[in-house]
Amino acid sequence: MEYDNDQSLQRNLLWVFKKVMIREIAEKKRRLVEVPHTASLSHTMNVLVANRVVAVPVAAPPGQWIGAGGSMIMESDKHTGAVRKHYIGMVTMLDMLTHIAGDDDRGDGESVSGLDQRLAVPVSNIIGRCLESLSLWTFGPNTSILDCMEVFSKGIHRAMVPLDSNMDNVAGVELVESSSCYKMVTQMDIVKFVKQYAAELKAVLSRTVTHIGAITNTIFSVTDRTKAIDAIRCMRTGSLHAVPIVEASDDLPQEANTQLINGYGRKLVGTFSATDLRACPIDRMQSWLSLDVVDFTERVYANPSYGAPDLVNSPRLLVTCYPESTLEEVMDKVVAMHVHRVWVLDRDGLLIGLASLTDLIRAVWVTLLSQS
Repeated sequence: MEYDNDQSLQRNLLWVFKKVMIREIAEKKRRLVEVPHTASLSHTMNVLVANRVVAVPVAAPPGQWIGAGGSMIMESDKHTGAVRKHYIGMVTMLDMLTHIAGDDDRGDGESVSGLDQRLAVPVSNIIGRCLESLSLWTFGPNTSILDCMEVFSKGIHRAMVPLDSNMDNVAGVELVESSSCYKMVTQMDIVKFVKQYAAELKAVLSRTVTHIGAITNTIFSVTDRTKAIDAIRCMRTGSLHAVPIVEASDDLPQEANTQLINGYGRKLVGTFSATDLRACPIDRMQSWLSLDVVDFTERVYANPSYGAPDLVNSPRLLVTCYPESTLEEVMDKVVAMHVHRVWVLDRDGLLIGLASLTDLIRAVWVTLLSQS
């Protein structure tokens, strides 16, 4: 009988996730943070730091560009309907990492030649350096939370929502859209929405991350001897927004310190992420990129700009869980610690997986659908 009650409750929740529209989340979000297509890379990074975000849409005059993925996402005047700007794409920290790493700066990683020139390029030049920014994702304001979860469960991290759109339930790319106001909705917003129904979702959230399939066991890592610039190149190669830092050992060849390695079963000592580079002072970036990743993250943490709410965690404070941790425990951690992934350790403290926002959203989405 209790199982039947759980199923009935989950069917009711499925109805809620179908009926609640993304507009309800988007309307509560702050004004859209954006940059003009002429902004330099260094200016864009300053915007990211000031607004504590890791991606921004790029706006250009209408009629001069083809948007990412062929999209035509326009901002129009609310009263006259005249088009004021065209959002030509989204630039992320991974795009910037890819550009800064460059293919022409190989060598021993002791310096990054031409960094000033790299930081001076228009941000429009680097849109699409990583896979996600090749398309500009939008959700129609009347798209259900459940449909948004499907998109986010496939690794899309954020999408723009036109609040006064006439489109109904639309989620995708290559759309023609015009609105006087857009808001940004992210994976974290969906996780927070799910947490609002923690009591009703107890049968789902009380399952372990192992049982519900929210763990990824393929772990691309760098060692604590890897230089920051080489870690950036590794992230570019793997299209990774973050990598775990594992302890180097004698069984690893020297070249392992300049490439991605399998971190499974190794001791976790830190995290190197695109967020770390965002908070690095522009005037010190060239010299700091030659440091090892642990030293780099500690210097960034000591920098005053690291005091933003989403960057309050010391690099020594690792956000981790165990295979037997519940889905609710892991969700609580990502929200409380403002992180996008939790490293999974065994009882000996060795790295055996990760649970990302994508994994968490997919687990809940699949479970809800299974009750339909």
